[in-house]
Amino acid sequence: MQNSVKTRTIRFHAYGEPADVLRLDETTLPLPNEHRIRVRVHACGLNPADWALCRGLFAAKLPRGIGLEVSGVVDAVGAHVDNVAIGDQVFGAADYAGCELAGASDYAIMKHWAKVPSGLDLTTAAALPMAVETAFRSIENLGVRADQLVMINGAGTMMGFAAVQMALLRGARVIATAGKTYTERLQKLGAKVTVYGDGIVERVRELASGSPDLILDTAPASNSIPDLVEIADGDPRRVLTISDLEGGKKAGTRDCFGEGMRLRYDALDEYAQLAAKGRFTVPIAEEFALQDWRRALDISLSRHAHGKLILLP
Repeated sequence: MQNSVKTRTIRFHAYGEPADVLRLDETTLPLPNEHRIRVRVHACGLNPADWALCRGLFAAKLPRGIGLEVSGVVDAVGAHVDNVAIGDQVFGAADYAGCELAGASDYAIMKHWAKVPSGLDLTTAAALPMAVETAFRSIENLGVRADQLVMINGAGTMMGFAAVQMALLRGARVIATAGKTYTERLQKLGAKVTVYGDGIVERVRELASGSPDLILDTAPASNSIPDLVEIADGDPRRVLTISDLEGGKKAGTRDCFGEGMRLRYDALDEYAQLAAKGRFTVPIAEEFALQDWRRALDISLSRHAHGKLILLP
C-alpha cells in the first residue's frame, strides 16, 4: 500500500460536543512510524473516553480521531518492530495521540498490541483493550489478593465487569453493585450483588459482615465517593476510583491516574488467552457499520448501551 491511498476515518477538527464536531472524513493513509504498526481494521470498540477527547481531554494538535480499541490484520510494520509480521491478527490500542486518525477508520496506526490467540475472534478481541488495561492497572494498584474481600462499585460498566472477573480469578471474594442488566451474570461469576442508591452503606456492610478490605469505584461519577469512604470505615486510602476523579480528590481516595502511573497493556495477552478459553469476557451490546457511527454515538451518550459498542469498518 502506498501512502497516496485514501482511507475513511471518523475524527474532529475542533473541540466540542461529539455530535457537533465529529465527522466521517477521507484522508491519506499514513505509514507507521518506528515502534508502530498499521492494521486494516476489522473492529473498533467505542468508549466514553472517545467523547471526552472530543471535549478537550488530552488536548493536542487537530484533527484527531476516535476509537481507542482496535483489532485487525497487520499490513505495514514500522522500524524497530520485530514481534509481528504483515498478515498477523492483532488487537490493542490505536495511536490516537500521535496520528490524525485512530481506530474508527478503515486503517489504524497502533501503539500497543498483542496477537489474537487461537479461539478468539477479532470482534470479541476489539472489546478487550481498555477494560483490560484500566481494570488490571486498578486491581494491581489496589493490591488485591486472594485472602481479601473487594467491593466493585459500578460492576455493570465494562471496566467494573472486567475488574470483578480479575479479582475473582485472583481468588478474592467480591461484592458488586450493579443494575438489573448484569445482576444475574455477576452472581453466576461468583460475586455477591446489591443495587445502587439509598441504603448502599448498610447493604454492603451487611453483605460484608463489616467492611470490605478494598473498594474499586468504576461507576460513572455519581457522588458515591462519600458512601464508599464510609463503607471503608472512613479510610479513603482503601478506595480507588476510575471515574469520579474530582470527588476522589476531595475525599482523599486514590485514583487510576496516581503517581508513577504505568499503562498496563502488557496484560492484554494474558486476558486474551483467558477470553479464548471462555474464562474472561467484556460483553458486546451491539455492532455497527462505520457509516452508522452516529447511531452508536447516540446510544453511548444515552448511557444505556449495556455493553461494548463496536464499529465494523
